[in-house]
Amino acid sequence: MSVIAGEIVEPYAAALMSLAQSKDLTDKFAEDVRSLINILDESPEFKQFVGNPVIKQEDKKAVVKRMLGEQVDPLMRNFLMLLIDKGRITFLEQIGKQYLALLRELNQTVLAEVTSTVELNENQKNTIRERVKSMTSAREVEIETKVDPSILGGVIIKIGSQIIDSSLQGQLRRIGISLKTL
Repeated sequence: MSVIAGEIVEPYAAALMSLAQSKDLTDKFAEDVRSLINILDESPEFKQFVGNPVIKQEDKKAVVKRMLGEQVDPLMRNFLMLLIDKGRITFLEQIGKQYLALLRELNQTVLAEVTSTVELNENQKNTIRERVKSMTSAREVEIETKVDPSILGGVIIKIGSQIIDSSLQGQLRRIGISLKTL
């Protein structure tokens, strides 16, 4: 994230967190934010529409209201309208991700980004969750999974800046490096 984006994203995310805490809606807002991020990921057209500076704010508001309906909390809807009014709606995804990061910090939760060759089942996720808990001082572990067949087998777990590579690809790479040093 650029410095300028950070200067925009962080205050809005902090304001959203403050509002959520004051109304005891932190989890509801997190649910709404995840839904909004999914919408942006799944609909590049919508993302492009709300980010287009040529389109009038009223038109953006109408589309956002119609698209979301009653799915999001009214306070979240008002927040989205504020972002449109201030010309900051293009930062929605980044603001949402920053909000989720603030919520994890508040709840003493860490994010474990897990890459595997196949989709993980609940038992595997729980095993990873327990291992990550034992490695960190977190009370909870949130897991984001990604499937990447190129790692050949095993998993890669990223927690903040720490990476645990127990993939077959990583093991082969380490073997190759050790053979080169012989």
